[in-house]
Amino acid sequence: MQTLIDCVGNTPLVELTKLNPNPRVRLYVKLEGNNPGGSVKDRAALNMIRSAMERGDIKPGMQLIEATSGNTGIALAMIARIYDLDIELVMPSNSTRERTLTMEAFGAKVTLLESIEACRDYAEEKGQQSGYFLLNQFANPDNYLAHYKTTGPEIWRDTQGQITHFVSAMGTTGSIMGNSMYLKEQNPDIQIVGCQPTEESSIPGIRRWPMEYLPKIYDPQRVDRVMDVSQTEAVEMTRQLARTEGVFVGMSSGGAMACATRLATELDEGVIVFIACDRGDRYLSSDLFG
Repeated sequence: MQTLIDCVGNTPLVELTKLNPNPRVRLYVKLEGNNPGGSVKDRAALNMIRSAMERGDIKPGMQLIEATSGNTGIALAMIARIYDLDIELVMPSNSTRERTLTMEAFGAKVTLLESIEACRDYAEEKGQQSGYFLLNQFANPDNYLAHYKTTGPEIWRDTQGQITHFVSAMGTTGSIMGNSMYLKEQNPDIQIVGCQPTEESSIPGIRRWPMEYLPKIYDPQRVDRVMDVSQTEAVEMTRQLARTEGVFVGMSSGGAMACATRLATELDEGVIVFIACDRGDRYLSSDLFG
């Protein structure tokens, strides 16, 4: 019999045909919203908490703390509850109400601050206090190792080793780092493409970090190309995915899809896989689908 933890990972890989601009290219989306917590972050949350417990880093009575823009917080709240751990999650005040309510439903304490940078500063300062354990997804190798252990092998398996290009939004950069590590080991010619917002754009789940906040786990040598995507492009593609392909996802997934389709027009042939980080129901109180 499966436990909830056993349901993390092994998400569907689905081919998209209606929005694919190049018939010589196959375009696949990995539906990470099918994880039990509703996003790709279930993988990292599980690996960060379980690995820290196995090492003895999390001691009895400790309270976990983490800064998050949403999906990681929900995943951590769920996994923490499974292991009977208390957690405080620090999140920007402009996050959708669904996210705060979901974290609180799992029993997490939620603290709202003005920006993700302020949240990170607060969590790092509090994490230095006795009785707290800072997970620090931005500098924690267990974040990207979750994808090295699970997501990358699943993509290689489900494409029968035919993948030529991997496309991912870049937030904490855990997904792109871990998948790059695994996929490049299987075939060094696979191209790893990261997506970041244009200077003026705000896309939940994709960041263009100031240098002082650049995630420490990020290694630019593991990314072959970085593509910019505008907020307008991301919103429009998110809506098209729902209305044309029946794929209901969040804005970061629309941004990744926009980059993937742009990439497809440049290729003579290939197999592109991009990550759909979460489901669209996380954004119903916003104007994303308005």
